[in-house]
Amino acid sequence: MKKIAKILGKFLLGIVITLLIVFTVLYLAYNEPVPQVSDSSKADVLARQMLTALNYDAYQNTRYLSWTFPGGHHYVWDKDQYNVEVSWSDVQVQLNLKKPNTSTVTINGKPYTNNDKTDYIETALSYFHNDSFWVVAPYKVFDEGVTRSIAKNEAGEEGLLVTYTSGGTTPGDSYLWHLDENGRPKGYQMWVDIIPIGGLYASWDNWQPMESGISLATLHSLLVLDIDIENLKAWN
Repeated sequence: MKKIAKILGKFLLGIVITLLIVFTVLYLAYNEPVPQVSDSSKADVLARQMLTALNYDAYQNTRYLSWTFPGGHHYVWDKDQYNVEVSWSDVQVQLNLKKPNTSTVTINGKPYTNNDKTDYIETALSYFHNDSFWVVAPYKVFDEGVTRSIAKNEAGEEGLLVTYTSGGTTPGDSYLWHLDENGRPKGYQMWVDIIPIGGLYASWDNWQPMESGISLATLHSLLVLDIDIENLKAWN
């Protein structure tokens, strides 16, 4: 038994050391500090060009969006009513975005009668903040609490740096948008609280036209990871 425990200990130690080596290599290869910023007035012009390329007026008039995010998170979002149905596993939360504490929870198709439903509501809210960002982030550059500036990354590429000083689950996150010649996003670099490597690039690819008149990206590539947004719809 001791011999087996010793072998398992060495195996686990080997995994930890391997992971540390991989992280160190990735950190040295990709980590960048948040770039220096300049000219916020020019940034606002660039941000408006991006919104024009994405048909922002149609987005404002879009009432419903639905999609499935990796991990089995399903959403039906009523933008006008600030309500979103969030479901995963056997849980469904009718989430009120303005008054989360009034949200209702259903488990296995039955109303959750326990007085303490806070954990489910907070989980649903956290899922929605993260997962919806991968769907509609370009449309949020003029949200309240957002700052915009022009910045260059270490490769000398200029882009639109957007920082969320409030709101969401992790205020303080920054994104450097890289746009194509038409002003549409190609991807962004991220400086976010949940990722220890600053400046990682995630693509915004496979743009698809929606019924409401907007186009949305359904694929994001991040290092070796692909984030596929499935069943994505937007309509009125």
